[in-house]
Amino acid sequence: MSADEQELTGGNASTGVVRVGDTVRKPWLGTSSAVQGYLATLRSAGVDVPRPLGRDGMGRAVVEFINGQQAMDLLPLGREDLVRVGGMIRKIHDASEAFAIPTPDSWEMLLPAEKPDLMCHNDLAPWNLIMGERWVFIDWDGAGPSTRLWDLAYSAQSFGLLVEGEPVQDAALRLRALVDGYDADASLRAALPAAMARRTAAMHRLLESSHQSGFQPWADMFVNGHGAHWQAAAQYVERNQKAWADALAPGD
Repeated sequence: MSADEQELTGGNASTGVVRVGDTVRKPWLGTSSAVQGYLATLRSAGVDVPRPLGRDGMGRAVVEFINGQQAMDLLPLGREDLVRVGGMIRKIHDASEAFAIPTPDSWEMLLPAEKPDLMCHNDLAPWNLIMGERWVFIDWDGAGPSTRLWDLAYSAQSFGLLVEGEPVQDAALRLRALVDGYDADASLRAALPAAMARRTAAMHRLLESSHQSGFQPWADMFVNGHGAHWQAAAQYVERNQKAWADALAPGD
């Protein structure tokens, strides 16, 4: 690493990520070209995402560095902020309609959605939202074919703090705020509680199976607290399905 490079740490599944001035450099992946094209499509539709800057002389992917604070460090977010986040996610999804998704069978997805029909970020969570002068979702390397429901289910669960130990009524109000901001229709609202349960359970299964097979970095994450966290979260989301459905009922 050269003297003008600053290592960026904190991610669970990324290595070799550095900051160089106002840019972020990271390993070029087989999907990087498509992801850079996806970012360009979103930006052309007016969505504020990191500017894709191609490859550097070392063959690394280059994107704009976004300055600010992780939303994860500011949780729980208040209703106004959650409504804003929901609106950001809706804008991303709407703009993604203009990007032709790759053939799903040719795209390796850690947590594949049923019948993918939309290019999605797949990790629109508090650890990937930078809040400062601009509010911008970062870390698009996991983007790939998915659905609005599957992508939103993860965001709703994570930003709503639907996790063990949280008062159910408080979590339900946060969930409602984000989904209101998304302006979800009745069918999407009705499908979300079960989708959140499937999504949290799928995350736990990924960690558990990775631990059994040695698939990194998920194998180590399973024993470093993430396995227990996602198992408890999956049980919490499943156990309180009625509370989520009541909170999301249209016109409530």
